[in-house]
Amino acid sequence: MPTSRNSPQVLKKKPPAKRPSTVVQSKRLVTTAKADPSDFIRLLKQEYPDAHCELDHRNAFELLIATILSAQCTDVRVNIVTKVLFKEYSTPKKLATAVPAEIEEIIRSTGFFKNKTKSIIGCAQALVGQHKSRVPESIEALIALPGVGRKTANVVLGNAFGISSGIVVDTHVIRLSNRFGWTKSQAAEVIEKELLKKVPQQDWIIFSHLLITHGRKICKARNPSCESCFLFDPCPRLGL
Repeated sequence: MPTSRNSPQVLKKKPPAKRPSTVVQSKRLVTTAKADPSDFIRLLKQEYPDAHCELDHRNAFELLIATILSAQCTDVRVNIVTKVLFKEYSTPKKLATAVPAEIEEIIRSTGFFKNKTKSIIGCAQALVGQHKSRVPESIEALIALPGVGRKTANVVLGNAFGISSGIVVDTHVIRLSNRFGWTKSQAAEVIEKELLKKVPQQDWIIFSHLLITHGRKICKARNPSCESCFLFDPCPRLGL
């Protein structure tokens, strides 16, 4: 039946154009394009020019102990605790001879306080007995200390000594590296090896600070603010 001249004309809306190189699989937006870390690093540096290690410290020893305490704990909480801890135990010698029960009480709120007490006292004793109370400047010597793994060693070498020994891989770096398509692993050791091949060595130290800052501000674990993210266009948004 023909449409009368007085009948309202129904206009069909055109479907929105699909973004190139993307496919939808099981309600997950996945891209076939490869994300270049160099582009992300450049944009992250512009957005976060003051990105830095947020553990308060005055020297390598304080940073070493604070990093051990930061396991499964926020930097904010660690900074509250170390403010008290370092008033009484400001040197390896003082911490090495500390009464465990007193340390446990001070660091209790960081979680796993009994294990952490054992680690930081043992670490201080090793510094006194093996390194003349000085924090060593090699990754091999650091990871031989009680309570120190590769992540902690990289934090200390990078931020206390400016040594690019590797890339710090924490929960934020794991999450964002997967979302940005740089890895498919959840293992810190594997992710670091993959990132070392992709990230220029001059950016190894700042890299984790940039991702940690972005992870805390925008690319959060549960509710990332993709709509307001300055990385929206280049980001593959894997796994969201």
